[in-house]
Amino acid sequence: MSTPDDSTPATVAGFDDEAVLLIGHGSRREKSNEQVRELAAGLESRLGIPVDAAFLELAEPSIDEAFAGLAPVTDQVTVVHCSLFAASHVKNDVPLAIEQARAEHEIAINNGAHLGVHPAILDLLDDRAAAVERELGIDRTEDDVAVVVCGRGSSDPDANGDVHKLARLLFEGRDFDRVEATFIGVTEPTLEDTLHGLSKHRPDAVVVLPYMLGDGVLTQRVRDWTAEFDEDYPYVDALAGDPLGTDSRLLDVFADRWQEARSGSVEMSCDTCKYKVDLEGYEEDVGGARAMLRALAHQEAHADREDIDDEPHSHDAPAKHVAVCTNQTCAKMGSPAVLERLRQEVRDSEHADARITRSSCLGRCGDGPMVAVYPDGIWYGDVADDDAERIVADHLDRDRIVSDLVDQTL
Repeated sequence: MSTPDDSTPATVAGFDDEAVLLIGHGSRREKSNEQVRELAAGLESRLGIPVDAAFLELAEPSIDEAFAGLAPVTDQVTVVHCSLFAASHVKNDVPLAIEQARAEHEIAINNGAHLGVHPAILDLLDDRAAAVERELGIDRTEDDVAVVVCGRGSSDPDANGDVHKLARLLFEGRDFDRVEATFIGVTEPTLEDTLHGLSKHRPDAVVVLPYMLGDGVLTQRVRDWTAEFDEDYPYVDALAGDPLGTDSRLLDVFADRWQEARSGSVEMSCDTCKYKVDLEGYEEDVGGARAMLRALAHQEAHADREDIDDEPHSHDAPAKHVAVCTNQTCAKMGSPAVLERLRQEVRDSEHADARITRSSCLGRCGDGPMVAVYPDGIWYGDVADDDAERIVADHLDRDRIVSDLVDQTL
């Protein structure tokens, strides 16, 4: 349930040429998209400057459409993320879209951090747990109450680690018997396993908190699994609470992230980022999609030369950048062979100006091996090594899309 924002709108001098772009994931459920727009309206009221909403996928406007709309009317845009943790969307997808917007528009863009672990969110989760306690007729000060913080789950270990940190901080200083972190999918432990494990401790009640913004398919899955557990274990009362929704305390976090971005004080967890350091089990993820972003950014660094052919630079970005997903699922389906075959075909080509790199998960598990071609925004799926010759000869050499392999366009 939303909590009205009773704060007084800020009047900030000198912000006439600044706007904020609040970026959400996007959903097939329009209700979830409306929540992002509602948060954008609340943030606009809080900051006193224009705030627009945009989406990574599945909803409109897209990020590039939003930047195109803002470019003629403002000089500076600060991006604020609805993403709860720093996984692929925060580390790869949005920065890539920002670099493309910088190349296309004369506009200054500040990129903020994800929501992350914040005192306001801990306070909100505490209230969500208290609401479930009231509904169950229990009291954490008198009964043994176990809490489960259930995240979506990610292929990024850093993001998953933050869920565990959030759970621990929720436990500290409160009268819960225990607080566990768990996930809907992608990684472990799963919610089902966590609930069954908790049954061995025989708490009086289990409070499950869906750590998600919108009330969508995943939230309903949390409710269903919790209800099944409640039925299977009659000696434990179990109930799932509400997601974060559009509570006004989220505006406190957004405002902090906005201020960090525009003041150049964004702090990311680079020491534990799988794209920058060799983490056990994630060695293949170093570089990849980040290399694609670096190439696009560096292209602008040397774009002021009058004749690039007469003034070549060793760091010139190629005409096209091809990323091949070599994460676990795609690797099992043969993507390393696709990667090497593409590199060989480019080396043999007299016309292809392309760089081929490995990428981390592109979010299309099961439809791979995935191959993404930029700046065209063409994603090929179910690519075999035999398809490499066609991708190079047709797409990279002659700008002819290999239509039968197209998975999606961005």
